[in-house]
Amino acid sequence: MKAEFSASSSPGHMSSQRTKTSAGAVVEEQFSESSSETEEEEEQPERRSETNPDLPSEYWQIQKLVKYLKAADQTVTVLVLCAMMELDLTKESCQLAIQDLGGLEVLLNLLDTNDIRCKIGSLKILTKISQNVHLRQTIVHMRGLQRMVNNLDSPVKELQALAAETIANVAKDRRARRTVRHHGGIRKLVKLLDCFHDSADLRANMEKDLEVARCGASALWSCSKSSNNKEAIRKAGGIPLLGRLLRSPQENMLIPVVGTLQECASQESYRVAIQTEGMMEDLVKNLRRDNDELQMLCASAIFKCAEDKRTRDLVRSYKGLQPLVSLLAKADNKQLLAAATGAIWKCSFSMENVAIFQESKALQTLIGLLTDQPEDVLVNVVGALGQFAQKPANKTAICNGGGIKALINLLNGTNQALLVNVTKAVGACATEKDNVAIIDQLDGVRLVWSLLKNPSTEVQSSAAWALCPCIENAKDAREMVLFLIGGLELIVHLLKSTNNEVQTSICAVVAKLAKDKEILGVLTDRGVVPLLAELINTTDNRLRCYLAEAIGHCCMWSSNRASFGEYGAVGPLVRYLESKDTSVLMSTAMALYQLSKEPSNIITMHEEGVVQQLIHLTGSDDSKLQEFAAGCLRNIRLLALANQRTACSNENP
Repeated sequence: MKAEFSASSSPGHMSSQRTKTSAGAVVEEQFSESSSETEEEEEQPERRSETNPDLPSEYWQIQKLVKYLKAADQTVTVLVLCAMMELDLTKESCQLAIQDLGGLEVLLNLLDTNDIRCKIGSLKILTKISQNVHLRQTIVHMRGLQRMVNNLDSPVKELQALAAETIANVAKDRRARRTVRHHGGIRKLVKLLDCFHDSADLRANMEKDLEVARCGASALWSCSKSSNNKEAIRKAGGIPLLGRLLRSPQENMLIPVVGTLQECASQESYRVAIQTEGMMEDLVKNLRRDNDELQMLCASAIFKCAEDKRTRDLVRSYKGLQPLVSLLAKADNKQLLAAATGAIWKCSFSMENVAIFQESKALQTLIGLLTDQPEDVLVNVVGALGQFAQKPANKTAICNGGGIKALINLLNGTNQALLVNVTKAVGACATEKDNVAIIDQLDGVRLVWSLLKNPSTEVQSSAAWALCPCIENAKDAREMVLFLIGGLELIVHLLKSTNNEVQTSICAVVAKLAKDKEILGVLTDRGVVPLLAELINTTDNRLRCYLAEAIGHCCMWSSNRASFGEYGAVGPLVRYLESKDTSVLMSTAMALYQLSKEPSNIITMHEEGVVQQLIHLTGSDDSKLQEFAAGCLRNIRLLALANQRTACSNENP
């Protein structure tokens, strides 16, 4: 089919015979009337073709057309552009030929003319050839984007649409996205979205407005990959306009609109807007459409927004959970699968959603996706399983379905995000004693422990948290741990980490390990006491909780009680009792009770005013907290009585 412009592309005086000929033939005829080129020069490409047989025939056609384009008047220019559009401009050879022969510069220069037909013809060609990565970069270098942005102000709808569509292609380049913003393109593109979109009242001009809006949304989608552009779109008023277009019945409109929203959903302001302005309902509604790309984009938007509990509740209330599970059947579409599993993962942070997922048999499907999948899919699948495993029944189901073995196999990978989620899932399953035996039998404990050497602090802390239930629920923790050569040294070494989460998780591991006296002896020999004491001045409540617990259990090795006092840990520990966190109070009271078995520590506690605080804790509703506080007070009182008896005996020899 021949390319056509919306404006008349041929002069009125042309004969009917001429209009029936091909565009290329008309170009040659028109050009021969105004060109001073000789017939010999026109035949030159044919002779060069013989000496350059590797060049495709389109190359020589383009060479001729570019030559005409450089010297043509407006009428011939239009005809040349028509002839050029008849070529297969999707072929890389044609695209590069236009660039190499100087045609790209001419096409960009046409955007500065006043002739609407020439501009439209140029943009139609630029839209196609800008699919090429190298040409996109060249267009940016030749300042072509500025010209396209300028044409967004045109009153001609078709010109606006073509300019926006070409910008959408070129702005896939990072430098191009910045250029669009710097020249006011974001504001102009957002303005294009402001159109009437009620399908019940579509007219010819309304269809043009909708096409302009669609192309504008496509350009914003490309531009929105830049954080600065996301903010520029918001400031230009793009969010409510995108929200209106999200209700469009046309899928070709919805795809760039949802694409832009899901790209921008990485910013909190957009996530809040999607939640509060009713967009989540439309996203769930469009999730049900039979369009893979649209479903993928909607699922991706939900994935990014569902970090917030309110959003997760909205997805459930709009009955969006079942459609997400249904998308798992399209396992051949990996992009769609990654988006769907990501949305399921984030939505499963709410246990109410997990219950609905279970009704839809999502757990069994997710277990089946643990093998032969791309890493981005695996990260999401494993993340979801980790959340599902918060329910006791699901831990057994994961084990019975072969999920634990598959999870442990993934511990051999290198993807850090995947390792974090795998260790979390393994740790969740390990809260069941029967599962720990299977994990250990499959060498899972050793593999998790080895991840403490991973350079990522997030992997280190996640592995440490996973080890806690493994140690606690192991049939013989001593044998399991001491079998791991160098394992305890690694634990002690990580107490030197500067990362707060690593410190917290390792303190939790030490607290579990120290319950075994033989293991505690090894930890003591490796210098665990001074390293714990160095962390004592922290103000982080989570670290305080697990640090105090570790100190308390390490006091089971009697010499450690005095050592903690010598390293200055007792005084700061007393000040933990000022915390409002009940977990901190519990572990601190336990640690002080153990430390109070050493007389020298009682003196320090008394100097820090511990008595009144302990008396207050004896009135707690928690019986364990009462017991620890009372036990510490008892030890303080016993020491005071012993001192009194000693003093009396000295006075009355």
